[in-house]
Amino acid sequence: MHIAVAGNIGSGKTTLTRLLAHRYGWTPRFESVDDNPYLEDFYADMPRWSFNLQVYFLSRRFKEVVEISKSDDTIIQDRTIFEDARIFAPNLHGQGMMSDRDFQNYNDLFELMMSLVKLPDLMIYIRSSIPTLVAQIQKRGREYEQTMRLDYLQGLERRYEEWIKSYPGPLIIIDGDHCKFGESNEALKQVTDMIDAKLYGLFPME
Repeated sequence: MHIAVAGNIGSGKTTLTRLLAHRYGWTPRFESVDDNPYLEDFYADMPRWSFNLQVYFLSRRFKEVVEISKSDDTIIQDRTIFEDARIFAPNLHGQGMMSDRDFQNYNDLFELMMSLVKLPDLMIYIRSSIPTLVAQIQKRGREYEQTMRLDYLQGLERRYEEWIKSYPGPLIIIDGDHCKFGESNEALKQVTDMIDAKLYGLFPME
């Protein structure tokens, strides 16, 4: 199976991916930021590096999806190819940080890739408000994220909500403002109960 974890920057995707991989014995696939050759340049000059960064993410994510489809393991993935194409690239284009030409080229690549892969068996979306995201971004202290513009984060939030409203596959939505799965075993159990019900038709015992 392919389980995917989606959510805005700072929503807790990596934490939840790690916890669920441990809980279920799933194989985790984490989003790598340390070896990204474009990320720091992008945050310093978004219009210049937006297309380069998004094509890099698209190629890496497509490679992951192909590898997952060939695996016999149940894999849980931290961030998905759909977020790159439906949220991050359109947000950059909408804010004037990616040209029409580059955006069209990007979309053509994405549509070709999507003709070759299928949706995850379960999408887990962490919905978090801007104050929660900002607090968690500041807490983790990645230097290049500290210069992130608030309107950039707000634009992503709007597009996440638009995307998730029409997402066509199996879906669970977690309230990231109140369900502190990284801090509480009880909160994590709320998440795993939803997963069990969705994947296996199981319900928690009273």
